[in-house]
Amino acid sequence: MLRPRAGVLPVGLASHRAVLKRIPPMIDIRKLKELVRLMVENDLTELDIRDEQETVTVKRPGIHAVPQVVAAPVMHPAPVAVAPAAAAAPAAVKEVLPAIESPMVGTFYATPGPDKPPFVSVGSKIGPDTTVCLIEAMKIFNEIKAETSGTVEEVLVKSGQPVEFGQPLYRIRPN
Repeated sequence: MLRPRAGVLPVGLASHRAVLKRIPPMIDIRKLKELVRLMVENDLTELDIRDEQETVTVKRPGIHAVPQVVAAPVMHPAPVAVAPAAAAAPAAVKEVLPAIESPMVGTFYATPGPDKPPFVSVGSKIGPDTTVCLIEAMKIFNEIKAETSGTVEEVLVKSGQPVEFGQPLYRIRPN
């Protein structure tokens, strides 16, 4: 019967131990959530933290992010004759209203339940503590508060639709 010598691992175990030493320890999820919260609050697009034990780099898209370019088929429209009066008319300028944005990635729900009325609709008066929708993330339903006062002018998302962080959900006319 063969016995391994002291300090010698059986075949295969030595390579596993070497691999385990190279795997970096996972960051505590609470620390990661706090870092993301700080990034959002301070409008940061990149955060790089290093200490004796950990090195963490977190990046998110922001204002300075390079837009992704997607090639679209080129269509040549047929020439359209423009009446002189129509050409002289000024173009209508659409007023840009502030938006309530999604604070997280998840699924948007406008109602508290399938057979319930929506939290808010066009024309609803809202205050900072008004719940405007639910966003489901990781099987948890999060109530989203308006955090502003005004009147709902436009609902930009349909119930059940996935939403991204920072995506506008409602347009609000401030009081």
